[in-house]
Amino acid sequence: MGNLVAIIGRPNVGKSTFFNRLAQRRQAIVDSVSGVTRDRHYGKTDWNGKEFSIIDTGGYITGSDDVFEEEIRRQVKIAMDEASILIFVVDVETGITDLDNDIATILRRTDKPVFVAVNKVDNAMRQQEASEFYALGLGEYYTISSINGSGTGELLDAVAAELEETDNIPEEEIPRFAIAGRPNVGKSSLINALVGEERNIVTDIAGTTRDSIDTRFTKFGHDFILVDTAGLRKKSKVHEDLEFYSVMRTIRAIEHCDVVILMVDATEGFEAQDINVLHLAERNKKGIVILVNKWDLVEKDTMTTKRFEEHILKRIAPTWDVPIFFTSATTKQRIFKALEEAVNVYERRKTRIPTHKLNDVMLEIFKENPPPAIKGKYIKIKYCTQLPTRTPQFAFFANLPQYVKDPYKRYVETQMRKRFDLRGVPIQIFMRKK
Repeated sequence: MGNLVAIIGRPNVGKSTFFNRLAQRRQAIVDSVSGVTRDRHYGKTDWNGKEFSIIDTGGYITGSDDVFEEEIRRQVKIAMDEASILIFVVDVETGITDLDNDIATILRRTDKPVFVAVNKVDNAMRQQEASEFYALGLGEYYTISSINGSGTGELLDAVAAELEETDNIPEEEIPRFAIAGRPNVGKSSLINALVGEERNIVTDIAGTTRDSIDTRFTKFGHDFILVDTAGLRKKSKVHEDLEFYSVMRTIRAIEHCDVVILMVDATEGFEAQDINVLHLAERNKKGIVILVNKWDLVEKDTMTTKRFEEHILKRIAPTWDVPIFFTSATTKQRIFKALEEAVNVYERRKTRIPTHKLNDVMLEIFKENPPPAIKGKYIKIKYCTQLPTRTPQFAFFANLPQYVKDPYKRYVETQMRKRFDLRGVPIQIFMRKK
C-alpha cells in the first residue's frame, strides 16, 4: 500500500495553503502545468527520506451552499477509505464549529492515523487558545501556521513516523498495468474483451478496497495483473462525489502499477483530464501507453489517425515519446497489440545502459551540440552514468551544472530516447558538479 495523505477540513481553514507549502518542497515534481485543472490539488513530497502523495480535498467541492456540508462529510468518508493518513485542518480564529464537530465524529470511527492541525497559530496567545481543540476527542493536536510554515516540521515528523518505508517494499514480480481514463471510455469493456468471460477477479490483495478490480491475465504466454480503475460501485454509493472518488481511485491505482494504459475516447478527443492522468503517471515514474478507444465509431479518411496522433502529441509536448494505439474494445481491434506494447514498456522501464556505452554515445552528442554558453562561460559535460534506481535516471557531470537549462535537458532526453530504446518510459536527468 502506498502512502497517500489526505488533507481534510471545512472551507477556508487554510488547507490549500498548507498543501502548497508541502507540495512546493518538491517543485521538481509538482509542476504547475497549464491546462491541468485539478493538478494543483495533488502532489508528491517527501519528509525524513520518506516519499508520500498528498491530496487537498478542498479542490473538489462543487455543491451549492445547501449541499455544501453534506458534500464535505461525503469527501471525508471517501478520504477515510482511500488515504493511509488523514490531516484534519481546523482554524484557531473561529474555534470549533458545528461542522468541525461533525467531521471529528466521522473521523473517530477510523483506525487510520488522524492528525489535527490547528492552523493560523502565529503567536503565544493563539497557542493557548488552541487547547480547546482537545474537545474534538481526537487526541493530541499540532499548532501550525501554513502561511509562514511554523509548526509544520513537528507535524510532518509525526506523519512521517506513521508512513511505510517506500524504498524497501519488494517489487512484485508480476507486472501491474492500470487502466485509467475518464468515465465511460470503455475501461471495463477492454478488460472483458481481453479476459473473455472468465473474469478472474482477485479481491483479497492488500490495498485493494471493496471496489478495485484486479484481474490476473495469463494468456498467450503473458502473466500480469490488470487493475481496472473504474471499480464497482455499490448502488447506494453511486450518488457520492464521483469526481473526487475517481481521482482518489486513479491516484491509488497509478501509484501501485508499473505501466499506465490511458484510455481516451475517440469521439470526445484528448481532454484536460487525460493530460492530468498522463502527468500523474509521469510524476510517479510509470510507463505509459495511450489507447484511443471507440475508433470504430469515428468517421475516417486516410489521414485521421495521423491527425489525431499529432493532436495528442501536440497537447502533451514537451512530454516524452508515448506509444499510441487506435482501438475498439467492442470489436477487439488492435487491443492485443496495445497490450503487447504495455509489456514492452514494462521491460524498457528496467533498462540498464552500460556506462561506457552511455558515455560513447552522449559525449559525442555534447561535442556536436554543447549547452549554450551563459555570461561568456562555456559548459562542458565530461561524464555520465545511470543511477541505481528502479526506473531510468541519469546523472551528467559538468563544470557548471547550474547553467544547464530545461530546454537543453529536454534536448538531451530526446537524443537519449532516439539512441536507446526508451519509448513510453519516463526518464529523469540530473546535472551535477563533477
